[in-house]
Amino acid sequence: MTTIKDRRTIRKFKKEDVSDHLLNNLIETAARAATMGNMQLYSVIITKDEKVKEELAPLHFNQPMIKAPVVLTFCADFNRFTKWCEYRDAAPGYDNFLSFINAMSDTLLFTQNFCTLAEEEGLGTCYLGTTVYNPEEIIRVLNMPKLTFPIATICVGWPDESPNQTDRLPLEGIIHQNTYKDYDEQSLNEIYAHKESLKENKEFVEINKKATLAQVFTDCRYTKKDNEAMSEGMVKALKSQGFL
Repeated sequence: MTTIKDRRTIRKFKKEDVSDHLLNNLIETAARAATMGNMQLYSVIITKDEKVKEELAPLHFNQPMIKAPVVLTFCADFNRFTKWCEYRDAAPGYDNFLSFINAMSDTLLFTQNFCTLAEEEGLGTCYLGTTVYNPEEIIRVLNMPKLTFPIATICVGWPDESPNQTDRLPLEGIIHQNTYKDYDEQSLNEIYAHKESLKENKEFVEINKKATLAQVFTDCRYTKKDNEAMSEGMVKALKSQGFL
């Protein structure tokens, strides 16, 4: 059993199955998360089928974690609630951006609950941020109807590694008392000093032939060009799914 302070991302998993009984128990408990108006605006798609994983793999840039025993796609879902309203002679008005934000928030709370509970059971998890990069194709592969949207993908299995924890910013980097206090150069130097001093990050800078770690992020990992292109794809998917 691990605590949140002990958590680490697992990218290598044993081939051992994760039982449906355990998954269902974790999901049922995770669903106690706070939710907008007690509407539970989320669904989770459990993928164990290898063929479906193969279809999903390129949409997640063929990251090896997609081969985990279980791949969970957590989805914002206003489809279920909308249809319930319609079948009860109520006129739903959830085909808009605010409704998407509400459903996305519900989904992320539910997702984090699941991850914490799974790790307490000894399971390993890996969050794939690539879910929002290719939403249209993920929607197609998973046969998702209008008013649903993929928010997070979590790879789950029994750990086959025990990696070091990644660094985190110090508390003074994320806490603001009473009101937001903006950062100046001196405070940022202090906040990012440890991250920039780490051997692996210095090597990261050198390998990418950059002058600073920040340049690795802006010029290599998360570029303006890529962000704008993927933003267009997300807006297009939100429109096709009925949220815009």
